[in-house]
Amino acid sequence: MIEKREFYINGEWVSPLAGRDCEVIDPSNEEPCAVISLGGTEDTNAAVAAAKAAFEDWSQTDPEVRLAYVEKIRDIYVERAEDMSKAISLEMGAPIEMSRASQTTSGTWHIDNFITAFKNFEFLRPLGPHAPDNRIAMEPIGVAGLITPWNWPMNQVTLKAIPALLTGCTMVLKPSEIAPLSSIVFAEIVHAAGVPAGVFNLVNGDGVGVGTDLSTHPDVDMISFTGSARAGAAISKAAADTFKRVCLELGGKGANVIFADADEKAVVRGARHCFNNTGQSCNAPTRMLVERSIYDQAIETAVKVAESTKVASAHLDGNHIGPVVSAAQYEKIQGYIQKGIDEGARLVAGGVGRPEGLNRGYFVRPTVFADVSNDMTIAREEIFGPVLSIMPFDNEEEAIAIANDTNYGLTNYVQSQDGAKRNRLSRRLRSGMVEMNGQSRGAGAPFGGTKTSGRAREGGVWGLEEFLEVKAISGWDPAAE
Repeated sequence: MIEKREFYINGEWVSPLAGRDCEVIDPSNEEPCAVISLGGTEDTNAAVAAAKAAFEDWSQTDPEVRLAYVEKIRDIYVERAEDMSKAISLEMGAPIEMSRASQTTSGTWHIDNFITAFKNFEFLRPLGPHAPDNRIAMEPIGVAGLITPWNWPMNQVTLKAIPALLTGCTMVLKPSEIAPLSSIVFAEIVHAAGVPAGVFNLVNGDGVGVGTDLSTHPDVDMISFTGSARAGAAISKAAADTFKRVCLELGGKGANVIFADADEKAVVRGARHCFNNTGQSCNAPTRMLVERSIYDQAIETAVKVAESTKVASAHLDGNHIGPVVSAAQYEKIQGYIQKGIDEGARLVAGGVGRPEGLNRGYFVRPTVFADVSNDMTIAREEIFGPVLSIMPFDNEEEAIAIANDTNYGLTNYVQSQDGAKRNRLSRRLRSGMVEMNGQSRGAGAPFGGTKTSGRAREGGVWGLEEFLEVKAISGWDPAAE
């Protein structure tokens, strides 16, 4: 049992001023694996006060100094990679090999991309040749409240904390109380890098407590939140009275449009992507739209993928998916699978209950539904588990209509060998991202969506700009530069 009750405030590990103890549960065996404290208002206030006091000096540091701190964080992060991988695997159930290969390295990937973007970033820019005495200044917004989820812990922490550090903001991080251990390791890394006291602070807590305190705090200038649409709406309402900036990266219900001319691996690739991280990814392609001429074949292929996807403890080596994160998540997913059956979708793989041989732990059977209609619950709501819904379409226009008929708009996918068709769909699909033929977004591309998926753009130059205010200056003396 790990006992780690301290918060990181003003450059020190400190005991909570308020709050209560909370067990962290290992989802592979349903046993407590750590004890943390959930902070109270006094803890949030102390962390915000530290961040506010540090802001003036930190915001005025030379950008090269801030860059040097982040480069040091990157070096220590790599040194602590195994510690990070074990923490993530333990707290949220990512299989240890997947945690090493994908979960932990997502943090390194974002740090590297931010470093690259920052080296060419202009904090002071000319307005244009028509106004030689005008400048546009990009200035740090102030104290940022960072609220991160459990499903990709370091992916989201680095997407928020690193650009905040680089742009000159100070911050208070509240990781998910379900998966806080990796963020504690991250705080240790920031401390080891020598980041000045008060610049980075960590307070564990839940959304109702510390999350609300940060969202309503008058000295917090922005909230960057990743999580559910429900929580995002609550944060937006809570933050309204203090007029703070709110950046939301929320859920998704991605459509994977597979045409008859798609490559032979398209269906396998799509199903595996849906099941990756046990389906706990907001950009998972959970709606597979298949051109009718290859529909039956696609179902057969998806069933084979589901039936060959191994499910096992996160602590075991090997290529498999692990449990979902919690009992509540397990029950929610079971309810969706039963809802799909009750509403008339054709269950072709998986189903309710745990996989054979697993009677303990939050394990879900990789599940495939065919003959799904877009008005069914499993096609409308984010399940956040290894559940794939397959539906047919007859032509390009129908595929676009089905794909766009959703409240979400995070990532859509297109599979076709016809370049002109891919290009057309990429512009007509209503989402913040479109990935085609298995090609991932390039380094520095922004991550974010539209509609109920939120309006944030995280990563690269766009991720830096989210933490900056734009100031227009006239009467600038170019000769004095």
